[in-house]
Amino acid sequence: MKKIAKLLLLLFIAIQFFRPEKNINQGNHLASFINETNPPENVKIIFINSCYDCHSNNTEYPWYNNIAPVSWWLSNHIKDAQVDLNLSDWDSYDKMQKKHNLEEIIEVIEAREMPLKQYIWFHPDAGLTGEQREAIMEWARSTKVLYELGPLPR
Repeated sequence: MKKIAKLLLLLFIAIQFFRPEKNINQGNHLASFINETNPPENVKIIFINSCYDCHSNNTEYPWYNNIAPVSWWLSNHIKDAQVDLNLSDWDSYDKMQKKHNLEEIIEVIEAREMPLKQYIWFHPDAGLTGEQREAIMEWARSTKVLYELGPLPR
């Protein structure tokens, strides 16, 4: 039993040297998204508090991200989230992708799929009230209509 415990401890120590690349970049990564979609201040704050860490090119990592295998797990979640929606890349989406992203925001907020429960466990302030969910969905619906009507929303 002691040999197994020592082996597991050595393995745990060894994996600490294999770290995933962190999602940390300088700059205002929400600028183009915020400027183009013009969310009200309360919705903008919700995006910053509840969405930005996973759905942008800049993540504020918690202390436990320095421990493998948690670091790998978080890295995979962030990469998956960015495939679905990356607010930092809003400029790179065409009009139809932007409209689709807004539809997806409505769907996941309405279904209470976002923010992820695991994220809320460690970031209780990221949890959304019913009022906050309604505010996001109302904003997303009105912004989506603007994309359907013509030029960029202002």
